[in-house]
Amino acid sequence: MTDVLIVGAGPTGLTLACDLARRGVAVRILDKRTAHHRESRGKGLQPRSLEVFEDLGVADRILASATARLPFRKYFDGEYVNDTDPSADAGPAPDAPFGGGVIIGQWSVEEILRGRLADHGVEVELGAELARFTQDAHGVTATLADGRRVEAAYLAGCDGGRSTVRKALGVSFEGHSAEEQAMVVGDVEAEGIDRDHWHQWFTPDGAVMLCPIPGTDSFQFQASPETDDRGDLVPPSLESFQRLFDRHARVSGIELRNATWLSTWRVNVRMADRNRVGRVLLAGDAAHVHPIAGGLGMNTGIQDAYNLGWKLAFALSGHGGSALLNSYEEERLPIAARTLRITTDRHHQILEAVKEPGNGIEAATTEAVPQGYRWSPLATGTGSRTLHPGDRAPDAPCHDATGHPVRLFKLFAGPHFTLLAFGPAAAAVLPEVAAKRGDLVRTHAVDASPSGLLDTDGHARRAYGVDGDALVLVRPDNHIALITEGADNGAVLAWLDGLR
Repeated sequence: MTDVLIVGAGPTGLTLACDLARRGVAVRILDKRTAHHRESRGKGLQPRSLEVFEDLGVADRILASATARLPFRKYFDGEYVNDTDPSADAGPAPDAPFGGGVIIGQWSVEEILRGRLADHGVEVELGAELARFTQDAHGVTATLADGRRVEAAYLAGCDGGRSTVRKALGVSFEGHSAEEQAMVVGDVEAEGIDRDHWHQWFTPDGAVMLCPIPGTDSFQFQASPETDDRGDLVPPSLESFQRLFDRHARVSGIELRNATWLSTWRVNVRMADRNRVGRVLLAGDAAHVHPIAGGLGMNTGIQDAYNLGWKLAFALSGHGGSALLNSYEEERLPIAARTLRITTDRHHQILEAVKEPGNGIEAATTEAVPQGYRWSPLATGTGSRTLHPGDRAPDAPCHDATGHPVRLFKLFAGPHFTLLAFGPAAAAVLPEVAAKRGDLVRTHAVDASPSGLLDTDGHARRAYGVDGDALVLVRPDNHIALITEGADNGAVLAWLDGLR
């Protein structure tokens, strides 16, 4: 019997598997594909996802395989309009080490995550298709298409918008589809088009875009679809891509070739009404699908997994129980709903901008995944000048007792809670917390003792809105659980006791 069975080995399932495996959880991850794909698909990572990947130990590999700055080059009716750089004002800050998003093919993200998972001794099981499952109070029994049975304490459905897991649960997938708002996408080569820009050609009746995918000779091709004499969509093909390019780009002598991925994307705005049914949980596209505007799909799934991983691990170790797992749904359902609203609004903006180039198309790619869970049952206390329980915990550059630079994010990284004590009075209670709950939390004094952290330029106090003494409890997913003024270690211990 395994602890967690994950169905679906895309970015969501792989992030969850990596997070669980590093916590010592026995995990199996299945995918019905017989081979790993090399399709660009979701091609952008937002800064918060990079923070997650830094915690998982793969941010450097991601950045080495990605493009950080990619200006948009726009044309209308074949004429150059302008270049815009949505990342022009982005840059790292003391509280946010990743100043902007990056472009990277989804296949590359998955490859890097598979490598990290292999570091933990876990491999994706290909050609393993879930047929059905049952569950009871003690676990889940999954039956695969080839007749094999897998027993697990929990099952995570990360198997996409057509999720077998969601359908088997009978969870409704409320929303709507807009068949008339379709797009063709794919990966093609286009010799003669420079790879230093995301090219976007517009005409009064449509558009075509070419985005260079790092680590390849390919561009991701996006375009308004062709229709036949009856008004039906023409299936995507290299020939239809070439016709669309010639029609909208109007650049002579460019031949598209070597199409390695061809697809038709239709607007689909839906979300599950539940993310948990007993011992089965949904994440990523299995729980919500929305327009691609803003590049939030892959990112939202990564955030789902990051929220769920530590809670599953704690539940398996006897901490938190059902209430902790319920908080996954309570925190992530509102985020999914807000993401659907953002992406739908951005999609409409793009449709309007196609008619009027330069009218803010770049804004559709810069919106971040919503952050923070102030409404969460896990968020307790009143907060500080700048932060509330449930908020993302900021980074800050400090120095350790030996004078070496250290970032708060480096201290947060790992499966533990982190307790920051600002000021000498708060620092004085850390030994008691460590003695009573050292199995769950690591403690750090800030500007309070010779062996603690030195907030050299005051970045930590500013980021956390702390003037005097305070205790800040940070969850394993780098969100704030509790902020107390003074040295109220009783509130911290009570919060941690709630996980028992």
